Amino acid sequence: MAATAARIADTAASAPMPAPAHRAAQPDDQIVLLDHADWSDYERLLEIRGESAVPRLTFIDGVLELMTPSRYHEFDKTTLGRLIEAWALEMDLAIAGFGSWTIKSTLAKRGAEPDECYLLEPIETESSRPDIAIEVVRTSGGLNKLEVYRALEVPEVWFWQQERLQFYGLEGEQYQRLQRSGKLPQLDPALIESCMGAPTQTEAIRKLSGINSGRPSKRSPLVSIFKIEARDKGPHFVAS
Repeated sequence: MAATAARIADTAASAPMPAPAHRAAQPDDQIVLLDHADWSDYERLLEIRGESAVPRLTFIDGVLELMTPSRYHEFDKTTLGRLIEAWALEMDLAIAGFGSWTIKSTLAKRGAEPDECYLLEPIETESSRPDIAIEVVRTSGGLNKLEVYRALEVPEVWFWQQERLQFYGLEGEQYQRLQRSGKLPQLDPALIESCMGAPTQTEAIRKLSGINSGRPSKRSPLVSIFKIEARDKGPHFVAS
């Protein structure tokens, strides 16, 4: 692998990750790194791929990453997103989810597609970047996503890795590790983590609702969830 790719490899995920026993036999995501790519290569691949959800494309410093997520990656992504949206409903918080929104900057020559991302109140649907980008990490050796998101000025990035939620907030020009989300400080990461091991999304939401049943809820009877689907990459809104 060329030095450029090695220099920007994701150090947080560069070492082999021990898999939980019940997931030891699950396949990894498929990641391909292309050195000596330029911005026009990235934009051309985006055009060729069109509205398909895969491969997910990331570009930084002349290296193009193509990632095809495994079914288990997609399961974790879907479960996490639904838990966040169910929690927001319980808390009566308006959030707007935009899935794997292609976030890119021609000036910075950076581009990324998170597993999930959200805009928070006040929701500005014309924004060029989300308030929160979420990455599911199951395979080592990918690009340094924090460096990509830093150049794209995404305020907060969450990682789901090794059965834990990790939060990073952009302070000045660098990300700082956070104990909790700065954007959604009410969210207890231990609550989400405890529900992520459920075998289905239905069970995960049921467990979340059961835990929250003993807590005060801000939800009013008029709160509802609105979703707008546009194929695999379409936005969906969660609002009161």
